[in-house]
Amino acid sequence: MDILKEIGDSRLYNLHSHTQFCDGRADMEEFVKSAIEMGFTHYGFSPHSPLPILSTCNMKHENVSKYLDEFNRLRTEYGDKINLYVSMEIDYLGDEWGPSNSYFDSLPLDYRIGSVHFIPSDFGYIDVDGSADNFKIKMEKYFYKDIRHVVETFYRQSTKMLEAGGFDIIGHFDKIGHNAGHYKEGIETEVWYRKLVYDLMDLIIEKGVVVEINTKAWLDHHRLFPNVEWLPYLKEKGVPMIVNSDAHFPHLINASRDIAFAELEK
Repeated sequence: MDILKEIGDSRLYNLHSHTQFCDGRADMEEFVKSAIEMGFTHYGFSPHSPLPILSTCNMKHENVSKYLDEFNRLRTEYGDKINLYVSMEIDYLGDEWGPSNSYFDSLPLDYRIGSVHFIPSDFGYIDVDGSADNFKIKMEKYFYKDIRHVVETFYRQSTKMLEAGGFDIIGHFDKIGHNAGHYKEGIETEVWYRKLVYDLMDLIIEKGVVVEINTKAWLDHHRLFPNVEWLPYLKEKGVPMIVNSDAHFPHLINASRDIAFAELEK
């Protein structure tokens, strides 16, 4: 499915949301009802995909069929009021697991979001998402306080994910910058960091994937992913972009999306 063609010129969409099947805070039906009440015309579900490692935030393998069944029920019941789409936000864990894994070819997904939340360490794959305080603890426990190594590994994993393919939308591609910036102030302005981002954006352009502008962190941190400073370059290169709220609560499905659209219009 060409998801950009599906939504067309509409701004009344959201293609990134999490419900009871992963770390969301409400049932899928509550999100649908909220989307309809807000006047949305297109809505996509994207639970964190199952993983071959332990993660409390990700969908369990045994719940995939339940998720698909519930989606089909909702599309049947509400399909005359809103266009619903079934997807997953698929974590990249190297050659062993990611959006290009054949497992996802067996699922009837309308589109796929590829994201990096976990990076390899001497202790296995570690989630570098989450709060800045937890990130600091993980830096000391798993990464020997080497923030440059963590950042470089994040972007290296993102590069490998792009090379492997298998997804339509890249999720929050510079998200590591938020926690890294809390750990070491000013790190995102350093030459080596900026080169990593530019190199990744150039690969995104080469591969032709859609860039997500993720608004989830705006309410608490006044930050978009990717950061607003990267948007002019992406616009200049003609990169297709969509605005997603990454909602975990039904009342936040449209949160701060106006901010992102305003940035795109500059």
